[in-house]
Amino acid sequence: MPHLIVEYSSNLEGFPEAHALDALNATIIATGQVQYEQDLKSRTIRTEQFVIGNDPTALRGFVHAELRLLAGRTPEVKRDLSERIAAVLRELTPHPEGMLVQLSVDIVDMDRAAYYKGTL
Repeated sequence: MPHLIVEYSSNLEGFPEAHALDALNATIIATGQVQYEQDLKSRTIRTEQFVIGNDPTALRGFVHAELRLLAGRTPEVKRDLSERIAAVLRELTPHPEGMLVQLSVDIVDMDRAAYYKGTL
């Protein structure tokens, strides 16, 4: 805990995966919402097959970030996290000319009773 998953459409050539993860981790850790920095597990997923809407001639892409945290944070804390993540992604996401790039962020509560974490 926590987990950050950033999915993006494959037509966003040059999406800076490593740089984005470094910047996002630093941003999230700076909020004080992560007790131990080594607990934050982040990854990107380049989505090869995707459809946005139903206009096959439209040039569209997306970036969606999901931060999964153990339940218990206030709506204000979650909104702050969402806005900070969006700010990093707005800065780093390529925006090819003529392409509509949709950006979304979701903060997801994980059930404390059901979540398991261990080490090997």
